[in-house]
Amino acid sequence: MRWSFANDLPIYTQLVEQIKVGVVTGAFPPGERLPSVRDLATEAGVNPNTMQRALAQLESEGLVYSQRTAGRFVTEDEARIGEAKRDLAQKHVARFMEAMRSLAISREETLSLLEAEYGKETGDE
Repeated sequence: MRWSFANDLPIYTQLVEQIKVGVVTGAFPPGERLPSVRDLATEAGVNPNTMQRALAQLESEGLVYSQRTAGRFVTEDEARIGEAKRDLAQKHVARFMEAMRSLAISREETLSLLEAEYGKETGDE
């Protein structure tokens, strides 16, 4: 997994979101055993305690679960994964809409831009 961090949010929050993205996109498939906290922390270049905190958050949200002696695994609950995907999408849309508002672009103009961009992607121009 490729890790990248911005300066505007706590690393812990970014880890939670990036692991969620890994789960919903299949980089961490349902039922798969996750690497150890230390291995994930080393790969991401963060403190193991920070990674532990992020994984504990994901566990409380039901995206991962622990088996006492075997480690942490990605949930196999497709509904929960779908819910996480929708939550991530809503966050991205909210950030996008906030960026459009900061540029003084109206809702109508934003929708028009989205429709034009969608047409380019699908060839429906």
